[in-house]
Amino acid sequence: MQSLAIHASRVLTPFEDIADGVVVIQGSKISEVGPRGQVVLPRGAREIPAKGKTVVPGFVDVHIHGAGGRDVMAGNAESLEIIAGTVARYGTTSFVATTVTASQAETCESVGGIARFILKSSQFAARELSAEILGIHFEGPFISKARRGVHPEEWILPPSTEVLAEFLKEARGTAQILTLAPELPGAFDLIAAARQAGLVVSIGHTDANYEQALAAIHAGATHAAHVYNAMRPFSHRGTGVLGAVLTSPKVSAELIADNVHVDEAAMRMLVDLKTPERVILVSDGTSATGMPDGKYQLGKLQVKVSGGVCRNTEGKLAGSTLTLDRALRNIVALGVPLASAVRMVTANPARQLGLGSRKGILAPGADADLVFLDDKLEVSGVMTRGVGLTQA
Repeated sequence: MQSLAIHASRVLTPFEDIADGVVVIQGSKISEVGPRGQVVLPRGAREIPAKGKTVVPGFVDVHIHGAGGRDVMAGNAESLEIIAGTVARYGTTSFVATTVTASQAETCESVGGIARFILKSSQFAARELSAEILGIHFEGPFISKARRGVHPEEWILPPSTEVLAEFLKEARGTAQILTLAPELPGAFDLIAAARQAGLVVSIGHTDANYEQALAAIHAGATHAAHVYNAMRPFSHRGTGVLGAVLTSPKVSAELIADNVHVDEAAMRMLVDLKTPERVILVSDGTSATGMPDGKYQLGKLQVKVSGGVCRNTEGKLAGSTLTLDRALRNIVALGVPLASAVRMVTANPARQLGLGSRKGILAPGADADLVFLDDKLEVSGVMTRGVGLTQA
């Protein structure tokens, strides 16, 4: 097994900022990281120069529906491989496949297919540049009809531990996140069941008031889906779910930083209030990600992309075409330091999933998921589990 030694002008772990740094890789893992003068290279290591580049951990997307013309709800290997290969080109080296509200039968079929793909993929080493699917994020069907966005109303269900149990059976241990509306009757039983199953409970597509949202947080909700979007609006006398999310240190906040879903001032406010440690940049990407304008699918829903913006036939925003490298650049453009912004797409989502020692970090024992950024923060190279474009 030949070792690789990547010499970069800057390495962001992202907790350390190392000038003239070296990342040593053996197989699919990182074996050492540090300043050039302090790292002893393994004998016979192949040295790769990345002068003028900043090396950061691979991006982790916890909320994405598709890419490359394919939707995760297809649940088949071909679609999932195309999605994983597409997002990897933009620096996303791992993600959580996110469902959209559909019939119980269709959801079970999709989840079963995604689970089979994940479990089969875990048996083999990576052979080409491809993001790893870390699990499944259930976005719906236990959401508010009033804040459903473009989720089909006919398939929205009241919270049900029995239905969740069916989904979890099909997921075969791969489920990671459940997004729900905590104001619905039965939501707290569902939160308890999800927590017992080891899922991250996410508040989203919700019309909850402040008290209802805060009660859900006390019950174990630790995440909020695409904050501001598909939520009861904030008022100074009725702060609603946003009041609870923005002021609770227990909750991580997703942000779609495409400059379409959320106004710049609102993004600044979110980062300032939550601090960069509790913000997670997500794409909410659809099958249109990485594709030209046109018509695409989001589950069974047809969406139209114009100017890179996804909308349904009623003109409502329907996911995005955002990639996390662009989200990173947008956040840095707001004045957020690069190291803090990098944490929002690496360490923060990995920590929320309980994978903080393996993903989202450059450290011995972590997966060799690397992104090479140029001086404009454009992606000039990507490595996924030791495979890929190692030359910027």
